[in-house]
Amino acid sequence: MRLVIVDDHALFRDGISSLLRAWGHQVVGQAGNGVEAIRLVDEHEPDIALLDVRMPGGMSGVEVARVVKERHPRTSVVMLTVSEDEDDLFHAIESGAQGYLMKDLESGQFRAMLEAVGRGEAAITPATAARVLRRFVKGEAGPVGPAGELTDRETEVLHLVTAGLRNREIAARLGISENTVKYHIRNILDRLHAKSRTELAGRAARQALR
Repeated sequence: MRLVIVDDHALFRDGISSLLRAWGHQVVGQAGNGVEAIRLVDEHEPDIALLDVRMPGGMSGVEVARVVKERHPRTSVVMLTVSEDEDDLFHAIESGAQGYLMKDLESGQFRAMLEAVGRGEAAITPATAARVLRRFVKGEAGPVGPAGELTDRETEVLHLVTAGLRNREIAARLGISENTVKYHIRNILDRLHAKSRTELAGRAARQALR
């Protein structure tokens, strides 16, 4: 994959760049602010733009993401940040970001997430997915729409999924079989056209924020 790295800390950029190159990827440019980031993406049209959420120079990573997606829809945007602010998370997803990763990820997990983006999947850690789903289930992010409406039982299951319970624990809590839990989760995933709980979070957030 061809990537652009955008972060105002040069040492951090160099470290990520070294990792990516070691994994066989090509870093086609680095930038320390939003204006330079957009110039690099315009010039190279990378597969992925890795953006910090908050940067100096009057243009945030979220604003850069919005411009990048408007000009280069085939470039995937992944936010790489220390911010756990939910507004940052939802604004990033609303801007078209395909991933939202914390900088304290282990390198193996980071690599797996980037490879998921390369396959067209969402790159959201389970902890971040739970935050998205909790807000989605509460209705704070808006309705899903007729195609994505969930039954009362599916909503119950989703609440327990976001609380971190496993299928066996959900089954015990609701007094149903584990196979029934799997059936409900499969229906939830199907209605939002997602392949996993993590991808479900990204799709739920995008659909809710339209």
